[in-house]
Amino acid sequence: MPRDPRYDILFEPIKIGPVTAPNRFYQVPHCSGMGQRMPQSLAAMRAMKAEGGWGVVNTEYCSIHPSSDDGGYPYASLWDEADVRAQARMVEAVHNHGALAGAELWHGGSYVSNLGSRLPTIGTESRPSDGSRGNPVQSRAMDKQDIAALRGWHKAAAKRALAAGFDIVYVYGAHGYLVSEFLSPTLNRRSDAYGGSLENRLRLLRELIEETKEAVGDRAAVAVRYALSSEDAQEGFARLAELPDLWDLTVDDYGIEMGGSRFVREAALEETLAVAKTITTKPVVAVGRFTSPDTMVRQIKRGVLDMIGAARPSIADPFLPAKIRDGRPEDIRECIGCNICYAHNSLGVPNRCTQNPTMGEEWRRGWHPETIATKASEDPVLIVGGGPAGLEAARALGQRGHSVTLAEADTALGGRVTLESALPGLAEWARVRDWRIGQLQQMANVEIYLDSALTAEQIVDFGFPHVALATGARWRRDGIGRWRETPFDGWEHDRVVSPDELMAGRAPEGSVLLYDDDHYYMGPVLALHLRALGRPVTLVTAKGRAGTWSGVTNELEATNRALIEAGVELITNHALEAFDGTAAHLSCVFTDRTIERPADAVVPITARRPRDDLYHDLMRNPDNGLKSVTRIGDCEAPGLIASAVYSGHRYAQELGPAGPVPQAARREQILLEENPA
Repeated sequence: MPRDPRYDILFEPIKIGPVTAPNRFYQVPHCSGMGQRMPQSLAAMRAMKAEGGWGVVNTEYCSIHPSSDDGGYPYASLWDEADVRAQARMVEAVHNHGALAGAELWHGGSYVSNLGSRLPTIGTESRPSDGSRGNPVQSRAMDKQDIAALRGWHKAAAKRALAAGFDIVYVYGAHGYLVSEFLSPTLNRRSDAYGGSLENRLRLLRELIEETKEAVGDRAAVAVRYALSSEDAQEGFARLAELPDLWDLTVDDYGIEMGGSRFVREAALEETLAVAKTITTKPVVAVGRFTSPDTMVRQIKRGVLDMIGAARPSIADPFLPAKIRDGRPEDIRECIGCNICYAHNSLGVPNRCTQNPTMGEEWRRGWHPETIATKASEDPVLIVGGGPAGLEAARALGQRGHSVTLAEADTALGGRVTLESALPGLAEWARVRDWRIGQLQQMANVEIYLDSALTAEQIVDFGFPHVALATGARWRRDGIGRWRETPFDGWEHDRVVSPDELMAGRAPEGSVLLYDDDHYYMGPVLALHLRALGRPVTLVTAKGRAGTWSGVTNELEATNRALIEAGVELITNHALEAFDGTAAHLSCVFTDRTIERPADAVVPITARRPRDDLYHDLMRNPDNGLKSVTRIGDCEAPGLIASAVYSGHRYAQELGPAGPVPQAARREQILLEENPA
């Protein structure tokens, strides 16, 4: 289809200093969980963005020296010639698709601990290192020799970036890292030429910009990442406004910049950053979890941005620009803002995505987000269950060309996604369901039957060679989970309500105590749901804070703030022992102390049981005539929605004539020198 002319402005070339981007789509530097450890995986992942139409594709934070070492977090690096060769893989892959490649040069300063390199951490002054991670490390205050060395490291890294072929080289002045320490009026208490007045605090950033421009000459552009959140920062921005070739702007609050959709809307930075284009003539880019082309166009026409920055949307759909270009924006696989991508980098492993199951598997398994191998046989497939795993399996199998029948026991598709997206803050998660339904509606080879619960006998009688069971899981009512290995006393009481019952509309009367041993979003959002219904709510957790795993999705502070502001009573470091219908009995996880809390009802949020009875019924008869019966998603192993989508996709990718055959996943191998020194 022809492109909607309203979106033509998004495809205008943009000059960035001595280079020109082919369009306004800009993949900002973002973590990958691959970094220096997995250069081939990294190159393939970034190349997919370029193939999908992103005009600029950047690295993640790229260390300039071993004194900037983020320990267990995979980061990029340009320390030596080996790094140049590794980074050149990405540059070549990106250039092959006509995009520009950018390197975000980075020194972590007092934010990092240098656990790998074991070098002293350096900063504006000696202070505790490692941000909120809590490692017992403290930085060394930089003297004039340290600052001179830093400038030398940065210039050398810029030259290496040029040798690797990068078109854009960054000076990184945001997110609490070293340069932003110098910029900060609170963290920079120095009395020398690099501290005190605004001009002194700007000195290091100014020097790095000038020296980086000198190092790259007219062969690459120089970009600056900068937080524009205060009057002090705006004045500093004004003094440097015309110095770099591009400004990559953000705000000081990472909870807003990288906020999940539970708390932060699309284009959330607009109000803060709108002033930038009144100050500088240089191109400005920023993120905003942009998925709507109309919002993108509005940012440009209002003079807020020159380029549309994206990290998470480029992960959810690497082909977002191509789909707008080709006149099919309805096919965009929109980011849901769950931050599962960020979470896995925080865990030290490659990013993954709830919406895009191919993320991180581009090189390892050879998966592509838009294309898939044609079917290996004419065998039709029956999928039982229309939740995230079943929908993705049906979509991908349909794309392969299989004849697919999907039977859903409920009267609506979506499974857990439909239930959970109705809870406070989770509305955008419905995109997981809606995008797949939209794709399935375009496939004549996929039939969907609602209100169609099936028995094992019916499945056998239908005669499908392959059956995938995506029947999901149910929350336990007995309290068994991470903390408890046995049921709590009173779990069979009729005032004990499971999360499934609560989401289905059974909201207990009176005061409710939620026992959260899941530690992610479910406990907090159910607490907010009950508060919205007017119930007094107490949330009990064996951890020290509510929703602790949301720390890796960057939502922990916002989660606890929302609970406190909603009037939820929080009891931490306690486990549920018993419930008698009028009170819950809790035990301290560290001592023998017990407390009693009045409660009219209890909701245990602990573990889930796979709904796999149908699988076992089918497997009791080995002569049922089926070539394969496979559990997928939560029916196989309850987990994240992202895990269910991945499971459904993997099933579709691996289905052959005789059933699923696991594809070999390649590993990145470390090459050892034959004659080490």
